[in-house]
Amino acid sequence: MAYALQQLINGLTLGSMYGLIAIGYTMVYGIIGMINFAHGDIFMVSAFIAVTAFTLLAAADVTSIPLALTFVLIVSIFFTSAYGWAVERIAYRPLRGSTRLAPLISAIGMSIFLQNAVQLTQGARVKPIPPVIEGGFEVWSTPDFTVQIGWSQLMIIAVTVVMMVAFTWLITQTPFGRQQRSCEQDRTMASLLGINVDRTISFTFMLGASLAAVAGVMVTVYYGVIDFYIGFLAGIKAFTAAVLGGIGSLPGAMLGGLLIGLIESFWSAYLWAEYKDVATFAILCLVLMLRPSGLLGRPEVEKV
Repeated sequence: MAYALQQLINGLTLGSMYGLIAIGYTMVYGIIGMINFAHGDIFMVSAFIAVTAFTLLAAADVTSIPLALTFVLIVSIFFTSAYGWAVERIAYRPLRGSTRLAPLISAIGMSIFLQNAVQLTQGARVKPIPPVIEGGFEVWSTPDFTVQIGWSQLMIIAVTVVMMVAFTWLITQTPFGRQQRSCEQDRTMASLLGINVDRTISFTFMLGASLAAVAGVMVTVYYGVIDFYIGFLAGIKAFTAAVLGGIGSLPGAMLGGLLIGLIESFWSAYLWAEYKDVATFAILCLVLMLRPSGLLGRPEVEKV
């Protein structure tokens, strides 16, 4: 039981990071009906921005951890949101009236561009940083095993809960949320009613990128090492989480991320760690065969 509880904590931590990235996927899909395949690399860029910010703070001899984390989060969200705006402006808006395949190819091209740009500017080697948050506390102790939760794990879970509550309130209770939901239903009618559709879509991309920025900072703090390729695998798994939970559903994206984190953690602990990705995608296929719209998704009804 103690070992299982430790894997539960590890899985919730990992799943929280997947869930934050997955919400960005599901927000963009909800408003334009397409998958932003550059979103994983936006997350990767945010991690490099976080490493750069931490390095600058260390050079300036800033020792306050709360101050450092706040500064890094603000800087990462600002610059990553700008990247999200640029992706929508360059890769999506010019192709919005074309076939569905053209923006998809454009997004994949943007993903490759971001990967290679970071590799050329930052180098292909991994970028480590010293531990930012150390220590934790003991949850449960047995003669054979001690369950611990680190302060970094606690911070990741707490930040994820706060971000989930904040974004749910933003989408359901604010004027922007109403504008976004109207654009999801019918962009043409929304524009006739006076809603600035282009601005709403751009702001949605920026919000998704800001969540990826938070996830990038959390990954940097938790693992302490990044490389230019982390966006691909994290993006694929976050996309899988969004599909598993129900693409277009914010709670579904978070649920899918948590499930994938738990599957990976328990599979690695009790079975074969090298096959954890195979298990994740196999369970996704099984869920989609039994429930194609995902766990919390609603079947689309086409009007004729």
